[in-house]
Amino acid sequence: MSRGVLLFTRDLRVHDNPALALAADRFDEVVPLFVLDEALLAESPNRTAFLVDSLRNLNQSLTRLGAPLVLRRGRPAEQVRTVGADAVVVARDASPYAHRREERLRSAGFEVLTTPGISVHGPGELAPTGRDHYKVFSPYWRRWGQSEVRPAAPGPSRLAGPSLDSEPLPDPAPDSRDLPSGGESAGLRRLEEWLAGGGLERYARHRNEPAADATSRLSPYLHLGCISPAEIARRVLGRRHAEPFLRQLCWRDFHTQLLWANPRSQSESLSGAEPDWESDEDGLEAWKAGRTGYPLVDAAMRQLRREGWIHGRGRLVAASFLSKHLGVDWRLGERHFRRLLVDGDAANNSGNWQWAAGTGVDTRPYRILNPLLQAERHDPDGEYVRRYLPELTETGGDYPVPIVDHVEAVQRFRARAGRLRP
Repeated sequence: MSRGVLLFTRDLRVHDNPALALAADRFDEVVPLFVLDEALLAESPNRTAFLVDSLRNLNQSLTRLGAPLVLRRGRPAEQVRTVGADAVVVARDASPYAHRREERLRSAGFEVLTTPGISVHGPGELAPTGRDHYKVFSPYWRRWGQSEVRPAAPGPSRLAGPSLDSEPLPDPAPDSRDLPSGGESAGLRRLEEWLAGGGLERYARHRNEPAADATSRLSPYLHLGCISPAEIARRVLGRRHAEPFLRQLCWRDFHTQLLWANPRSQSESLSGAEPDWESDEDGLEAWKAGRTGYPLVDAAMRQLRREGWIHGRGRLVAASFLSKHLGVDWRLGERHFRRLLVDGDAANNSGNWQWAAGTGVDTRPYRILNPLLQAERHDPDGEYVRRYLPELTETGGDYPVPIVDHVEAVQRFRARAGRLRP
């Protein structure tokens, strides 16, 4: 009787899961395994809380299929060996951490079978002639839009697996009080409700207005694979008003293939050059606390602290402000976002930060998002900033004056940009 391990990573679902379909087809017995990594658990209490919800929901689904989820702590290769299997099925991922995991499994002597499932189109799947990845988004988007989405992976009606000991779930203490509930059930429910409520049309019309809350809020579920990105694409393709939303799914794939091709891009410039960053501890702390004196920036940072999530426009404005108004190294902002964001994806987070800081693949690296004009354009009535900055409407409210003058900040940025260093 053959026995294989289905190593869950960022594909915590049973619907449209290619790794699950392959394991069920290939082996007589399947051990659904998730290995808890202490370093990753400590990195973000918010994401750990969402992960725990997701694992609990996944276990319920797998138990109904006949093979409960096995939780272990330690290194995947060591834990796979303890369950008595010679082969492992795992979804391909792009991060250096995922690369090391696969290498260690193979070095330990296991047969490693990889499947798609983390993105709509996997890293290396779409590439220009003569290169292994796209460096510019527009041609990638054209190619992405012309490429067929893989068909849904068939789900097994039953799974046979041995009875094995399992570790208890951790009990995290999240940093943010208003986190979404994790899990495949919650993700599918969110997708259904959003589409049924005219989400695509609202997104097309109001996606850049933070107060409208017109985005799907599916990013946490996509990050841990509680819902299949290919399934979302299949559900949306061909519908009216779908293109702006599909474009964001494409950006997610684009950043994934960038990280796959540039594994050090979480810590090194993609453009190969950076300005001389300034040391501004007070400015960095004021930015983290949402006390810069620029309401749109501060509202975004307060939303991050409260919800573990920020509206996309707020992310860009806050990131641009830290790197270009304060001149603070983008890696410090990326690290802060990574701790609090419940959707803190390695590829998206670093890719967006490098875009905002002008060190990435943006074709206009010297652009500066003026936080005052951005507020006038995207929150003209101040509804979003009032939601997160109640002191603005309170008599005698304690709101700070701007910590930096916009015009002077722009001048300093231009001077720094003229001193790019390799």
